[in-house]
Amino acid sequence: MTTTTTMVMSTAPAAGMTTEGSLYRLMAWLSPSYPVGAFSHSHGLEWAVETGWVRDRVALIDWLGQLLEAGSGWNDAVILAHAHAAGGDAPRLAGLNDLARANAPAKERRIETMAQGTAFRLISESSWPAPGLEVLPADVAYPVAVGVTAAAHDIPLAPTLTAYLHGFVANLVSAAQRLVPLGQTDGQKAIAALMPVVEAVVARVTALELAGDAFEHLGGVTLVSDIAAMRHETHYTRLFRT
Repeated sequence: MTTTTTMVMSTAPAAGMTTEGSLYRLMAWLSPSYPVGAFSHSHGLEWAVETGWVRDRVALIDWLGQLLEAGSGWNDAVILAHAHAAGGDAPRLAGLNDLARANAPAKERRIETMAQGTAFRLISESSWPAPGLEVLPADVAYPVAVGVTAAAHDIPLAPTLTAYLHGFVANLVSAAQRLVPLGQTDGQKAIAALMPVVEAVVARVTALELAGDAFEHLGGVTLVSDIAAMRHETHYTRLFRT
């Protein structure tokens, strides 16, 4: 008697492995085509340009580098990492979401993260469903939504952070191209110059201890950016919502 054995290959990625499917998901979720409304936000950059704090490519790279290393970009990365590690722990995620909301230093920053996060949740639940997304709060901060969604799809933290921070940089470079203005080549040079900064931030965040509710790594010293976000609320004419 001849026995025939049929092998079934699993389509789920192994833990810690980035597959082509994972990469495809991240490229879809964090591309400008994902309808979260990121194009309408300048993250206070519009005021910074108006005031003369950001006048050229060099100043833009410095501005964004500071946000990544010690400002809103860094805090978003830490919150995303905690959300990714929380799994299906709904109470922990609710507390983390409250913290993310409270961590916004200005009204417009809060609008920005909550509007984008909620849009990301709604679109992902419809277009990219996965077990685990049901634990997301209805009104959710952007990094929390991305972290939980990536974990639900078994996408590792490091590539998720890289894609998220690239999206953060690319959106603000796009805003600067309309505001400064910058040419297309200068915009790409800025994105290229910030790659090592993104890589360094990802390495720092992935090395953090994320167990429990220890958030001592949150915090920033980019006060000028926070002031720009506050001043933008009363900006008389503006292209961007924030």
